[in-house]
Amino acid sequence: MNDNDTQSPVTSVGWIGAGRMGAAMAARLARAGVKVTVWNRTRAKAEPLAELGCIVADSIAELRGLDAVFTMVSTNKDLAQVLTGEGGLLADPDDVPRIVVDCSTVDQAASEAMRAACAERGVAFLASPVSGNGKVVRAGMLTLVASGPEETFRQVRPLLEHIGKSVTYVGEGDVARLVKICHNLMLGVVTQTMAEITVLAEKGGVSREAFLSFLNDSVMGSVFTRYKTPAFVNLDYTPTFTPILLRKDFDLGLKAAHDLDVPMPVTAATSQAVQASVSSGRVEEDFAILLDLQAHNSGITLEPENVTIDDGLGAADQEDTR
Repeated sequence: MNDNDTQSPVTSVGWIGAGRMGAAMAARLARAGVKVTVWNRTRAKAEPLAELGCIVADSIAELRGLDAVFTMVSTNKDLAQVLTGEGGLLADPDDVPRIVVDCSTVDQAASEAMRAACAERGVAFLASPVSGNGKVVRAGMLTLVASGPEETFRQVRPLLEHIGKSVTYVGEGDVARLVKICHNLMLGVVTQTMAEITVLAEKGGVSREAFLSFLNDSVMGSVFTRYKTPAFVNLDYTPTFTPILLRKDFDLGLKAAHDLDVPMPVTAATSQAVQASVSSGRVEEDFAILLDLQAHNSGITLEPENVTIDDGLGAADQEDTR
C-alpha cells in the first residue's frame, strides 16, 4: 500500500460481523447506495443482505483489498481473531485494507493492541463503538462515537453518518472505548433505577403502564425509558442486550474507575444487581429482567399487562416492512 493512498476517497467497503447489530448497520450502508462486501462466521446470517445488493464473501481474505473494512463483533477475542488470527484481515501483510473501523464494544487494551497491529501494516485504525440495538439502527437513531487519527475520521465520516443519526469525534487513540463504557454504565444504572421506581409504584397500586406513561412524558423521560417501556409493561424480554454483555461492560467500567481513581458508588451498587441477573440463569433474555428481580426482592410477582405501547421507534417498523 502506498502511504499517499490514505488520502484517497473511500469507495470500496467491507463488513465483518452480521449479527443483530452488524447486519442492521451494514443494511443501512447498502440502502444508502454503498457497495458492501460482507463476511460472517455463519454465512447464513449474512445472506439476507444480498437482497440489498451486498456481496456475501466466503472468506475474510476477500475483504483485504478494500478501502475500508468495518468490524462488529462480540468480544476482544473475536476482534483479535478476525483481524490478526489465522486467515484474518491482516494475516497477509502485502494485502491489507487502507482503513479498519471497529464498532465493537471491546476494552481499551484490546483496542490498543489492534491499533498497533494495524499500524505495523500501514493500516489506519478508527475505534467507533455505537449506542443502540438493532431496532434503533433500523429506525435511524443509532449514535456513534469515534477516536483515532482525525484524517481517518474525516474520510469515513460520510459512511458513519449513513449508519446512524449522529457521529461524535472525541480525539486520538482509543478514548472512544471509555466513552462507550461510560455510556453503558449509565444504561445499567438507569435501567435498575427504572426497575426500582416502577416496582415501588406498582406495589403502591399503580399500573406499570400508567406510571411509565407519566414518566416518559415528564422531563425525566428519555428515548431510552420510552423504548424500554414495552418490555417493562408486557414483560417481553426478547433480547436486545443480555445480562452477560452488560456485566462485561460494568467490569470494564469499574476497572477503568479503579485505574483512574474515580469513586463510583452508585455504579458499584448497580453492578451487584447486574450480577444477580446473570446469577439467576436467565442469561439469554434481555437485561430488562432487572425488573423481575426487583419485583421478586420486593415480594411481588409481575404479570404482563398486555397493553399496546409506542416505543418511539416506529421508523424501524416501517423499515422492516420494506
